[in-house]
Amino acid sequence: MAGAQPGTHALKLKPPIVPNTLRNGSRFMKWDDTELLDITYIKDARTGKSTKTPKEAKLRELLDVGNLVGRIENRLLTIVTGPDMVNITYLNFMALQEEEATVYTQFYCTHTHTHTHKHTRTHKHTCPHTLIGRMFSADKKRVETALEHCNLPFGRSDSIPIEDFTPEVYRSFLSHLCPRPELNSIFSQQGGKGAYLSVDQMTEFINEKQRDPRLNEILYPPLRPSQTQILMEKYELNHSLLKQGLITLDGLSRYLVSDENGVIPHEKLDQSEDMTLPLSHYFINSSHNTYLTAGQLAGSSSVEMYRQVLLAGCRCVELDCWKGRTTEEEPVITHGFTMTSEICFKEVIEAIAECAFKTSPFPVILSFENHVDSPKQQAKMAEYCRSIFGDALLIDPLEKYPLESGVPLPSPQELIGKILIKNKKSHKPSSAHCNKRLADQPANQSAAAEQATDEPSSPSNITAGEAICKLYTDCSFFSDVEAEDDDDDDDDDDDDCKKTSDEGTAEEREAIATEEMSTLVNYVQPTKFNSFEASKKANRSYQMSSFVETKALEHLTKSPVEFVEYNKQQLSRIYPKGTRVDSSNYMPQLFWNAGCQLVALNFQTIDLSMQLNLGMYEYNGKSGYRLKPEFMRRPDKHFDPFTESTVDGIVANTVKVKIISGQFLSDKKVGVYVELDMFGLPVDTKRKALKTKTSQSNAINPVWDEEPIIFKKVVLPTLASLRIAAFEEGGKFIGHRIIPVPALRPGYRYIGLRNEKNQSLILPAVFVYIEVKDYVPDTFAGRSLHVRVRLYGHVWLTHWYHMSFKLTALVRELTALVRELTALVREHTVLVRELTAQVRELTAQVRDLKAQVRDLTAQVRDLTAQVRDLTAQVRDLTAQVRELTAQVRELTAQVRELTAQVRELTAQVRELTAQVRELTAQVRELTAQVRELTAQVRELTAQVRAMLSQLS
Repeated sequence: MAGAQPGTHALKLKPPIVPNTLRNGSRFMKWDDTELLDITYIKDARTGKSTKTPKEAKLRELLDVGNLVGRIENRLLTIVTGPDMVNITYLNFMALQEEEATVYTQFYCTHTHTHTHKHTRTHKHTCPHTLIGRMFSADKKRVETALEHCNLPFGRSDSIPIEDFTPEVYRSFLSHLCPRPELNSIFSQQGGKGAYLSVDQMTEFINEKQRDPRLNEILYPPLRPSQTQILMEKYELNHSLLKQGLITLDGLSRYLVSDENGVIPHEKLDQSEDMTLPLSHYFINSSHNTYLTAGQLAGSSSVEMYRQVLLAGCRCVELDCWKGRTTEEEPVITHGFTMTSEICFKEVIEAIAECAFKTSPFPVILSFENHVDSPKQQAKMAEYCRSIFGDALLIDPLEKYPLESGVPLPSPQELIGKILIKNKKSHKPSSAHCNKRLADQPANQSAAAEQATDEPSSPSNITAGEAICKLYTDCSFFSDVEAEDDDDDDDDDDDDCKKTSDEGTAEEREAIATEEMSTLVNYVQPTKFNSFEASKKANRSYQMSSFVETKALEHLTKSPVEFVEYNKQQLSRIYPKGTRVDSSNYMPQLFWNAGCQLVALNFQTIDLSMQLNLGMYEYNGKSGYRLKPEFMRRPDKHFDPFTESTVDGIVANTVKVKIISGQFLSDKKVGVYVELDMFGLPVDTKRKALKTKTSQSNAINPVWDEEPIIFKKVVLPTLASLRIAAFEEGGKFIGHRIIPVPALRPGYRYIGLRNEKNQSLILPAVFVYIEVKDYVPDTFAGRSLHVRVRLYGHVWLTHWYHMSFKLTALVRELTALVRELTALVREHTVLVRELTAQVRELTAQVRDLKAQVRDLTAQVRDLTAQVRDLTAQVRDLTAQVRELTAQVRELTAQVRELTAQVRELTAQVRELTAQVRELTAQVRELTAQVRELTAQVRELTAQVRAMLSQLS
């Protein structure tokens, strides 16, 4: 897991460690009624100032009686739950001591964000009794029949002793309650008509059906029978069969429903991506008008929204700041020129400080839209940021990353625990008339009257790119008359003094930043966007621009490659157009395809766009950061988001999905069906690619087992996601799941469904069969590997990696042999020490040469066509061979000279004649070996040159 950080976030996939205080229990006072609450539905746990302290004096007095230690707010434990980010419920407890409240708070804060709990249907693969009872409340006859099959009392007045209702009886009850004929079919196909599978059959099943063919066979070798036996021991309860190496259908069923067979590998859920690259190389979870709880024109603003959005993993929130009109002169946050309510700026900063790093340690960006024209209130804003955020606020640039042209942005890893502020930065003194321009405007005004700087002119014709973009949404991005009435996020300071138009409408701009606010801005400096060419020439990574969605779409359709290049160095923020007064969202996938980092959405609206966003950022430890594909980061790669051909360096995938059955989809006696969507590049996007038939009044265990849908060529799997959604026959949404294509595990898998807020539904699931493999065109599908590699240049890549690991073992063996030869040479007399030193040098070179020769020989025999594509490596080898040849020639001359010296010394060393003669023979033998090696090297050189000539 490259990039995974130690500490709390590396432990998210591990089972929780429950403190003794929680095991033994503590005394709490509680005054709210609630049902049993699943811990996965808990959003937050709080103690201290942010708790919901009772306001009634009598209740406060009652809670403060007895031998209680500490202040009321510090003993309070507030559990925050809710179906979404707007409708929040608070469950309050009062501890006897502050320490107890702190322990419980820390435990809940840690384990409510444990990702494996949110990705499994139930703990230890069981079904909660309460949910089962609710599920079958309308079909009691079915329950009675299942009880009768299990030899349990089934009369209305009967009861079942708890000791008789063991886990095994419970499983048997469920199997009779919800028969699974599709599992019998799978079992029969794998093992014939037997009542069990052997170890070999189970091994074949896992390796052929469940294993991902995209995995490297050296790093992830297929399962061996001995490993399969260990796996079977986890799920097969019949020990006598286990001793014979057999597993029953019941054991196979347990394996299929286990966490070990989950549709998503656990490492994808944990933080597994490299977090040491520049900030511009990541998609960053971003919010638009964070304070709003409903529409853009009316409704409440809420401080709590900042907490909820940050707890959901968002790393960029927006603050629309206006001048406060109270006697305290406190700045406020509101949507100007509308009927939305105001909230206190200071309270928002406190909420952000409280929740900024609860779910993710990586940097938070505060996107200020500053309309506060009062220097005094701006100074207050700056002071609140400094005092409340403390050391978390990044004020001065990092020493390694000065604010200079050509210097990249720091990485999320280097900015851990830091808060960055995006605000207009003043580069010149404020003029008097600019300071006065907002003085007479009421505080509760609307930015909806502002005309965005980047407002596009209405195009007379929709381009091909725009037509492709329509694939992402049910409504068009364009209308006959469209006004861009939204926040102006990309003005520069020269536009800060905007005059009133002829019609008398105030085209409001942001206030000029005071020195106090300007000093807080560093790596996220907003600037007016002029052109991609100008941005590339300036090469200032710390400058960023914001684009309303329509202007961003215009740039995307006209200059797609340039937009991607821009996003390699600088941040871009996309925000909804002003006509989305209902707080609806655009499709974020459009701008992810272009590498836009800050794709800001209205978090209060859980539409399909927001569901995709939630699905995107629940991976990589829910850190709020997702690493962009390599070709969106490398300066030597160029990418067109509208491409229909294979991307250079990326192996396209073929995805095949078969919807087999469903489990516990609804507690109603109603028909259900499943739909499949694919989101990604325009060429990869397929809306409603599959719709199953509607089951006949069966939502408990419907079986479809229809023909699979095949996404023949997913051009860019790294940006593609599969959505599986279940609906009642009338079209009512039941649940869905969004899974990135790279995270899909092939085979028979249960997919636990989520509601529209991305919360686990626990019971509802869809049973599917998935195949994911490298794409091979039909033209080459039937040809041999040799021909396929020669004609289709991307297939060789995986096999080359496989061979490189196999050859490592050969290199090690060769190294051992050469070391033995070196030891023999060292035993020779002092007279050949000089020669020995040279031989050692040659030996080291021979090690590398022999390893390369053996590697090349194996590759030439089996993968001749692949070697043609490995030009760079062959060139390196050629240079080494040439260097070695020159060294061998020099060594030969030295050996000849040494031989002459040995002859001249013969008379002087008569006493050692016998030893010298023996040594001379050894030298001659070694010389012969060297000459033979030289001949081999020359022959190899000739072969390599011949290969190079063929490749050229």
